[in-house]
Amino acid sequence: MASLPPHPVRIQLLFGPAVPVPAPRAVVDALQDVTVESGSGDAQSGFQLTFTLPNRSPLHTLFLLTGGAGVPVLRVVVTVVIGGVAEVLVDGVMTHHEVRPAGAGASTLTVRGKDLTALMDIVALDGLPYPAMPPSVRVLVALAKYAVVGVTPSVIPSVMEDIPLPTERIPQHQGTDYAYFRALARDVGHVFYLEPGPRPGASTAYWGPQLRNGTPQPALNADLDGPHNNVTALSFRFDKERKELPVVYIQEPLSKATVLVPVPDVTPLNPPLGLVPPLPPRITYLKDTAKLNPLAAAMRGLAYASAHSDAVFGSGSLDVTRYGRVLKSRRLVGVRGAGEAFDGLHYVTSVTSTLRRGSFTQTFSLARNALLSTVPGVPA
Repeated sequence: MASLPPHPVRIQLLFGPAVPVPAPRAVVDALQDVTVESGSGDAQSGFQLTFTLPNRSPLHTLFLLTGGAGVPVLRVVVTVVIGGVAEVLVDGVMTHHEVRPAGAGASTLTVRGKDLTALMDIVALDGLPYPAMPPSVRVLVALAKYAVVGVTPSVIPSVMEDIPLPTERIPQHQGTDYAYFRALARDVGHVFYLEPGPRPGASTAYWGPQLRNGTPQPALNADLDGPHNNVTALSFRFDKERKELPVVYIQEPLSKATVLVPVPDVTPLNPPLGLVPPLPPRITYLKDTAKLNPLAAAMRGLAYASAHSDAVFGSGSLDVTRYGRVLKSRRLVGVRGAGEAFDGLHYVTSVTSTLRRGSFTQTFSLARNALLSTVPGVPA
């Protein structure tokens, strides 16, 4: 362990080709800052580590070897401990590094990487058949190979599973595993991402609906009495133009008549977080759904509605030592002191964590579908 920043926050680095091990003391001492980006499934999570090294340090050779033919993959795990609770910020692989002279006989080494989805985005497996398998089963089958790097699948079937009959069609893999997982998720309104932890070297691959329920994280407090404030900045905007109501075209099999069906954006797994949603200013007709079977057409409509449901967006920053824990993306969080229109529960869409000697800060983005809170109070 090393103090970065000092108590009560500590950081642990692990490196390794497959099974990461604690980094040498010289590596930890050379570490200057860490940046970790975590989103809600729209893109891969990433990280950046910056080291200051003497020009003749043997660590230059270490990173050159691990970034080249000596070791095909360098795995990196960053864990922080705050208040006695360990949180894995990222479990990923190095994608490239850069060395720049810093003067006074030293250099700055910057290591960048992505989470373990980078391993899923290397080899295209076009044409691999999946007979009689709905999308969720295909994802489970394809994820099985990543158990060797500690990835555990968490797959939730879509509301209406489309099971293809082998006599009619056999689905085939398209592109890399990561591209295929995302394409299947996009078609049914789901998301795909890796959640690092709960222990170093383990990750959970989540393929399912964007869950906007569950126990919220401690509230973000703004404009309250001095000691109760735990954010350094927080702002919101209301953009009703982002909201759309999709209408799917479904062709009745016998008469071939076309039926127009509007699709709402609220499901049991995606409940409204605001009390007064705006009326959709735009109606979008998904005409290409007429060529799909009714089940697939309905899923396409649900996917579009889910992606265009938010109208309230927030952003801000906080000091982790003052907040008391690590704010996580892809979860709910309470907001207090932002005004009646914006107080209540919000969904955390992205978090960027930055650790430097003496500080641990986070910037974040929030979203929800409507104004005014649906709950009388939020957890402190």
